[in-house]
Amino acid sequence: MIFIGDSITDYWRLADYFPGKPYINRGIDGQTTPQMLVRFRQDIIDLHPKVLVVLAGTNDVAGVTGRTRNEDIEANYASMAELARAHRIHVVFSSLLPVYNYTEDAKESFALRPAERILALNRWLKDYCSKNGFVYLDYFSALVDDRGMMKRDLSDDGLHPNTAGYKIMAPLAEKAIARALASQQ
Repeated sequence: MIFIGDSITDYWRLADYFPGKPYINRGIDGQTTPQMLVRFRQDIIDLHPKVLVVLAGTNDVAGVTGRTRNEDIEANYASMAELARAHRIHVVFSSLLPVYNYTEDAKESFALRPAERILALNRWLKDYCSKNGFVYLDYFSALVDDRGMMKRDLSDDGLHPNTAGYKIMAPLAEKAIARALASQQ
């Protein structure tokens, strides 16, 4: 199993949350979906995982590598899925996470990631997974508060989960991976 993504994946110490599991972390801080596609062969295909867990897109929305339309992000998701499928890798697409602006430090990250874009991409991902036989992993619903933002106690900076956030995400990831593996039967 390989997890690919940006800093949210990069900072996730998989061995701490999935003890004894041979999960590989291919998260890189600051990356966007086109950058992940560039490294897809070496970081995913060449390692021959059974399942790939993708958690990506928040930096695209924030414009880290320039303005990006949702349609471009969606095309990058589809390219990852098509490459994985061509190499018999089962894909789990994770929802984008909610963000919050409850602290001064969080306000910039929040402003760069409008909730309506996150929700639109999550709707697209869920629909794409349903239509194409991929597993959709809904972290968003488990982490969001009644104001549509990440629950305050699950992040220290409004963007990245803290230990409590990752503790909620880990069993959800396990269930999604199990569903992807079951689809191989």
